[in-house]
Amino acid sequence: MKKLIVPLDFSDLSKSALEMAITFGNKYKSDIQLVHVVNANDSRFGMTEAKLKQESEYKLNDIANEYKNKLHDKGNIDFIVKEGRIFEEVAEQAEAFEDSAVFCSTHGESGWSERFIGSNTYRIIEGTIRPVFSIGQSKMANPPKTIVMPIDVTRETREKVSIVASIAKKFGSKVHILKVTTSTSEGIHNTLKMYASQVARYFDERNIKYERSLIVGDNITDITIEYAKTVEADLIAIMTEQTKSLTNLLMGSYAHQMVNNSPIPVLSVTPYDLTIQGSSFRTTGG
Repeated sequence: MKKLIVPLDFSDLSKSALEMAITFGNKYKSDIQLVHVVNANDSRFGMTEAKLKQESEYKLNDIANEYKNKLHDKGNIDFIVKEGRIFEEVAEQAEAFEDSAVFCSTHGESGWSERFIGSNTYRIIEGTIRPVFSIGQSKMANPPKTIVMPIDVTRETREKVSIVASIAKKFGSKVHILKVTTSTSEGIHNTLKMYASQVARYFDERNIKYERSLIVGDNITDITIEYAKTVEADLIAIMTEQTKSLTNLLMGSYAHQMVNNSPIPVLSVTPYDLTIQGSSFRTTGG
């Protein structure tokens, strides 16, 4: 994570994502790029698009200067103002860098849902293969000393293990390997137990602290959040595609619910391959 992309709508809530990015940037020795998007149809201030862009650059420059001293000595905070639809432009900006991540707020200023960050967060997640860290309205981000990592019976569920391990090593975190299911089937539970054992071996090899738990409930989002609250988690790590129960299909995907509803920051990881090579975690085989 050498380049951290932070979309800003200039609200205090969106700035909380910048604070979180700085926390990670100081550990990963990253640079940060602030992104603001203007739209030709936006006349909320009675300004031309050129004037909006200019005013946005002034604001971003002030914010970059304000937060620069909080970032590590060799770190840089730059900014860019783009034109278009916010989720497309932010995702494109993240993809422009080989080793990047996005930090954004799930809430922003109300009234201009197309423009502002909160309403676009999940579409940003869908639009990029980069990791996306999202922070909700009710909690400022703490260093991730306790991470909850739910795993289900899908093969893709373990693709987040490598990045969770990286974060845990950087911050000295404890990871809760949380086996989650809506089923009471012994076969499902045995599969979860096998997956959790594979993850545990991976963590053992890297001297990462962890514990394993199983929870069963009707709504995976709700039971995961409640567990995370109980252990005072600082981060929940999920995949953007998960098994969906009938309830979750009616309410929206598990990942969508988690990003929108969690009071705890969420790391969303997009599946990219069923087999991860090299030093990353393998999701096939024993």
